[in-house]
Amino acid sequence: MKRPSNGQTRLIDVAAAAGVSIATASRALSGTPGVSSSLAEKVRQVAADLGYVANLHARSLASGSTETVGLVVHEIGDPYFSEIASGVLRVAVAEGRTVQICHTGRDPEAELHQIRSLVASRVGAILVAGSGFVDPEVELPSRRELERFAETGGRVAVIGRHHLGVDAVLPDNTEGGRDIASHVLDLGHRRLAVIAGSRELTTVTDRLAGVHEAMAAAGLDPASAPVIEGEFTREGGRVCARTVLAEHPETTAILALNDDMAIGCLSELRQAGVPVPGRISVTGFDDVAVAGDLSPGLTTVRLPMAEMGARALGLALKEPGRRPRRQRMPAELVVRDSTGPAPTGKG
Repeated sequence: MKRPSNGQTRLIDVAAAAGVSIATASRALSGTPGVSSSLAEKVRQVAADLGYVANLHARSLASGSTETVGLVVHEIGDPYFSEIASGVLRVAVAEGRTVQICHTGRDPEAELHQIRSLVASRVGAILVAGSGFVDPEVELPSRRELERFAETGGRVAVIGRHHLGVDAVLPDNTEGGRDIASHVLDLGHRRLAVIAGSRELTTVTDRLAGVHEAMAAAGLDPASAPVIEGEFTREGGRVCARTVLAEHPETTAILALNDDMAIGCLSELRQAGVPVPGRISVTGFDDVAVAGDLSPGLTTVRLPMAEMGARALGLALKEPGRRPRRQRMPAELVVRDSTGPAPTGKG
């Protein structure tokens, strides 16, 4: 077998001589799963015949198995994502890895750009955290990019995503929505309003489905509770609260589908002089770190966000399975002072 004229055999030379891609050659020589034993033996024999000596740095770049983990979130300033990031960082430090964090603003095109940037940076693993979109076609470009990354040896896991076809950590959003709605219904509230992010987001539709299940079980028409959509942020909560007060003044309980919106809602009600929970009860979802320090403390649904981040990186660092793995994370109702009995005559 002819050696390169410059006397230095490269991985690309081995791949060409063996009739395989550079990524396959790299995986065969490093013993990474995904290459048949017969093909791996052929590649090793070709490498030996050519006198190839592995450059560990070059091999890591070819396989995508560097020590850096890419974490894609919607907004790092959102406490939900910062707590997820803390769990990822905890595991990364223990495993001797670094984490590169980027955010997308819930824009699917920005998400695709960030994933491609991470792939180009040759990270070893990519984690994507935050709600996906109800329409799987919106996520298809990101899904294909992640599939290509995984095919070349990269590791992938997601948090709270349905349509990306990879290992996933999935919070029980529907159960949480059902529990929080049942709580306010048990307090006698019948005039509910929901404030939420866009119903194009799967997180919103899942949590809302739980709310509607609880209402139906209580004999109420789910359509009787207006759903006010806005930005899934603190400011969005303020804007939606103003809409509830102006357009649905009979409301006795506002269910915010994340804590950021609930905090903004509480702020707006306080400025408007509306007693909480005396006149309107308010609930959130996630149980971010500050939820218990508010006045009144926020009744919400607790998700183990840091643990979700840790679990996702743990999945990504394991050997890939034959099928995507799913880890369900429980939702827990946390009752604080922002909810109370429905006002007399309002239920």
